[in-house]
Amino acid sequence: MSLRFQRAIIVGGSSGMGAELARQLSVDGAAVAIVGHRADELAQVAGRLNAAGKGRVIPATHDVRNYDEAPSLFERLVGDLGGLDLLVYAAGVMFVPEDGVYDFAQDRAQMEINVVGGMAWTNIAAARFEAQRSGTIVGLSSIAGERGRRTMPGYTTSKAALTAWLEALRNRVARYGVNVVTVKPGVVDTAMTRDLVRKPPMMISAERAASLILATARRGGSPSAFIPARWGLVALVLHHLPSSIFRRLDL
Repeated sequence: MSLRFQRAIIVGGSSGMGAELARQLSVDGAAVAIVGHRADELAQVAGRLNAAGKGRVIPATHDVRNYDEAPSLFERLVGDLGGLDLLVYAAGVMFVPEDGVYDFAQDRAQMEINVVGGMAWTNIAAARFEAQRSGTIVGLSSIAGERGRRTMPGYTTSKAALTAWLEALRNRVARYGVNVVTVKPGVVDTAMTRDLVRKPPMMISAERAASLILATARRGGSPSAFIPARWGLVALVLHHLPSSIFRRLDL
């Protein structure tokens, strides 16, 4: 039976896939809280979706690096929503350093936002869902995390770490009826990827990505899935490339 999400929190819901996930959930009549650090963008997204007259959308300004704020904000949003059955961690940043540039501040920011913020929010959701014996957690990882890439070292490291974290969380809570979903999109047309010099031929829209993500989450069973599925074949090839060859590629 397909899971129905009626009350959701999307961390990283002000733009890109997060905002599109909020739109699609609200169109289905769900009450959605969108969390992000850009207050103006959050207000615009919430205003646009609320004007559509479907589900209710609540904006909440928060920097995911302010980890101590997460528990109280989570509880407030759950109260505003009247409960919770879905948490999506979609917050993320990506920096592509130029050759010869080694910027620890950028690398640290990617780990803090892409991984540690995800640990903070999914931990809280996992505890609640374990207690209620139901609920779904979705984490947006990436195919980029399948290998350490020379062009985006901090980003690939952060996504590999997030994938491992979600697997560990899944193994903790699956026995309590909690669905933990790892989605690994390929390249999606969002603000994060618009500065890439080369546009991959398999790039898809945020709308298409969000639709596939929700379809994967609604199936249950705590899957780890590439979005779209054809990126799984790409990952298989990448896994089997010897390091001596992979390090020469501009990936």
